[in-house]
Amino acid sequence: MRLLTNLLFKVTLSSMILTAPAMITAKSNYDDASSLSRRKEGPIPFFTATVIKRFVDHPTVIAMRSVPLNNVAIAAAAAVAVEAGSVATATEERSAESQSAVSKSVESKSAVSKSADAKSAELRMVVRQASLIYTAMDLQESGLDAKAFEYAWRGYHNLVKKGAIQKTAILSICDFSQSSRNKRLYVIDVLHKKLLYQTYVAHGQNSGDEFASSFSNENDSYKSSLGFYITQKTYVGRNGLSLRLYGVDRGYNDLAMKRKIVLHGSPYVGDKYMQEYGNLGTSLGCPALPVEVSSRIIRTVKGGSCLFIYHPTQQYLDNSTILHG
Repeated sequence: MRLLTNLLFKVTLSSMILTAPAMITAKSNYDDASSLSRRKEGPIPFFTATVIKRFVDHPTVIAMRSVPLNNVAIAAAAAVAVEAGSVATATEERSAESQSAVSKSVESKSAVSKSADAKSAELRMVVRQASLIYTAMDLQESGLDAKAFEYAWRGYHNLVKKGAIQKTAILSICDFSQSSRNKRLYVIDVLHKKLLYQTYVAHGQNSGDEFASSFSNENDSYKSSLGFYITQKTYVGRNGLSLRLYGVDRGYNDLAMKRKIVLHGSPYVGDKYMQEYGNLGTSLGCPALPVEVSSRIIRTVKGGSCLFIYHPTQQYLDNSTILHG
């Protein structure tokens, strides 16, 4: 609007300059309706810019008949009108674009907010389920940490939702917050809410002695790896019947296949070994089981069930893509 006003003012000023000699004289007059004549004969005086400006700023109001604009003035006026129309159109388009951008931003924020609310509600539901199952199965009496089960259930729920688990009835938990002297492997039938097995399980030799406290995803670290695994097929190796484990926790155990992390039985795990040496033995990173039950457990959990190795390491709990899926 300001641009249009300035342009119209310039056109008007140009017209006034062209007719200034006739307008500035207070006694100017017209002899008839069609032509302009002066009473006084002689040449038209020349007026400087200073004089014109003075009269423009402080004009003497006189009665004048309208004088048709010359071609230059008409063209200028037309150009002003076109430019004004273009400016108005551009302004309207920018306004519409701005409103559309604001509308999209509001819609996007609303969608993000709804998604966050839905995810929060889902998490509350899952945590509530975990608490009910933990209480109903009296897992506290078995020594399983309540938080270990809650996190196991959260990851299990997310993996089931993604279709990553084929054998959904079984959930196994290695609770490495406990001493290795405890029976800290739990194989749970979640369909019938039944604890199928509870037994010893060894951790990696560089993860600690009686308690595991250090974990790694690196090859040749000889440490256990935290997180969620999907059980694969069995094979018979130097430790007898063994079960391959596929790590699905990116950055924490996703190199398990490369590291040859498997579930297997070992003579350094069990009551007899502890009575002789005081503690369980340690593995090269595998969750090793007592030989007397390893084959039965392996056959129960093989073929696509979920295994969770837990420890209250905050960095893992805060960043696991499975826990926060």
